[in-house]
Amino acid sequence: MSSHSYSLTLEWTGNNGSGTSSYRAYGREYSISLEGKPELLGTSDPAFLGDPAKHNPEDMFLASVASCHMLWYLHLASSAGIVVTDYKDDAEAQMSMNKDGSGQFSSVTLKPTVTITDPEKADLAEKIHGDVGAMCFIARSINVPIHHEATIIVEG
Repeated sequence: MSSHSYSLTLEWTGNNGSGTSSYRAYGREYSISLEGKPELLGTSDPAFLGDPAKHNPEDMFLASVASCHMLWYLHLASSAGIVVTDYKDDAEAQMSMNKDGSGQFSSVTLKPTVTITDPEKADLAEKIHGDVGAMCFIARSINVPIHHEATIIVEG
């Protein structure tokens, strides 16, 4: 078995002068740097005093699930001889909050609209969405159910 390593630098940039002296004293901003890639500016969800104009971990979690699913879907479709010409996903996720303030994602629903060229492969194109979970690195690494509500469009 081979392995791949990933690394980044996460730096909290929200020290407003008094550190974490109180819950409202500090900013939730941070930067993520990955060598050779644009810096990613993040914050907490606005419900937790974050900047609504920046990405938050929950956004990035859903983006990771949806983009990994898409990339594996395209791979499996290509291997099956399905020509995909367009893919758009209006993904959603639900997070459940606990009384102690902790929480966890309770579901992810991917809603991809996939355009293909061959009408005879529409059923297979839909079926492949169910096969992605066994391959997608992100889906295999989390414990929240991932649902699919795919729409297949045949060009022409």
